[in-house]
Amino acid sequence: MHSKKTSMDLLNGSIGDKLLVFALPLAATGILQQLFNAADVAVVGQFAGKNAMAAVGSNAPLVSLLVNSFTGISMGANVVISRYIGKKDAEGIRRSVHTALAFALVCGFAMCFAGQLFVTWILKRMSVPEEILPLSVLYMRIYISGLPVIIFYNFLSAVFRSQGDTRTPLAVLTAAGVINIFLNLFFVCVMHMSVAGVAIATVASNAFSACVLFILLLKHPGDFRVRREDFRIHGQELVRILRIGVPAAVQSMVFSFSNIIIQSAVNSLGPDVMAASSAAFNIEIFCYFVINSFGQACTTFVGQNYGAGRLDRCRKVTRISLLMDLAVCALVSFSILAAGRPLLGIFNGDEAVISLGLIRLRYILSGELINVVMEVMSGSMRGYGYSLVPAVLTLFGVCGVRISWVTLVFSRIGGYGTLMACYPLSWGISAFALTIAYIAYIRRLGKEQRA
Repeated sequence: MHSKKTSMDLLNGSIGDKLLVFALPLAATGILQQLFNAADVAVVGQFAGKNAMAAVGSNAPLVSLLVNSFTGISMGANVVISRYIGKKDAEGIRRSVHTALAFALVCGFAMCFAGQLFVTWILKRMSVPEEILPLSVLYMRIYISGLPVIIFYNFLSAVFRSQGDTRTPLAVLTAAGVINIFLNLFFVCVMHMSVAGVAIATVASNAFSACVLFILLLKHPGDFRVRREDFRIHGQELVRILRIGVPAAVQSMVFSFSNIIIQSAVNSLGPDVMAASSAAFNIEIFCYFVINSFGQACTTFVGQNYGAGRLDRCRKVTRISLLMDLAVCALVSFSILAAGRPLLGIFNGDEAVISLGLIRLRYILSGELINVVMEVMSGSMRGYGYSLVPAVLTLFGVCGVRISWVTLVFSRIGGYGTLMACYPLSWGISAFALTIAYIAYIRRLGKEQRA
């Protein structure tokens, strides 16, 4: 059905080792993607000054919102294709792959157009300081112009993930990461282009990744091969993708939207806090990508096995994913905490920025084990096609709690530590609700199976 060199049999044999082989390249891929942004922040912080660094960093939540909205939908494509693999339906695979990629291009160009119209208004609503606003707008305009290739890359990666292949996107992104860093240094240090240079470098490296993955699918020997004559949107497949992907996108956007609210509060505390928050975010996010990789692995494994009707194996996948994710998260989060000061110094040597950055790292990383439960429970339910309830619970548990905290608590007490406390609090409430929902859904499935 597909290449044996890079894909895995997720329906038979052991689970733990395959989860690890699937998840770790996926985590490395996410980390490399974030390194694009981290390289942007580090280069402008060292060579273009604190304001340029704050301008790039202040865009992180908005960038995350734009990308995550369609990364979530790509998860719908992942689940639909995975189910067809479990059913051994070659025609279904072909239709869903072409639908996903055609839809990605359409959405990429639509988002590019809409983003250019509203970027200045959005950044002003985020309370970006006037002295930083022109640089922030310039960075975002260039970044938004690259959304078609950025979104296309995410859907291409989803196609490879659905067949158990996380190594190919990692290899391609590794090459793109080298290109990104080289272009960052060239545009900023040689051409003196500041934030414009790092934005162009990010778009160029993403374009490289998308082109290479697309060429590989054009030459794919199996059912995943892309053919020009089949490159269109199939309405039935799009509905299936959106039914799972839209709630997943909403769930991802909830995190990003709540982070925009928090970023607005961070911006109100001044450039030092903005720079510190940006640096800490670009470090702590590495731990999140490890956590999220096991959640996405759980989605793909459960999706294939649910398509094959193997519910017992689905439940086993969820249990093993949770235990492995907890263990790896503990190792990574405590390692980052131990090296927090020198890591923050990579982005900016200002002692005030480093001290403030450490505050954020302590609050975020100390609560990441709770975040593991959220990611695995959500990932498992998405694999079953049960995507709406996790999205709704996350909307209230994450977005609702964080907005309420900023509005009711931070606005009265103030302080950077007070603001950061909303992260572990919102994770705890959401993780509890998602666990209850998962248990209820599994019990219902068991009753249906026995009936």
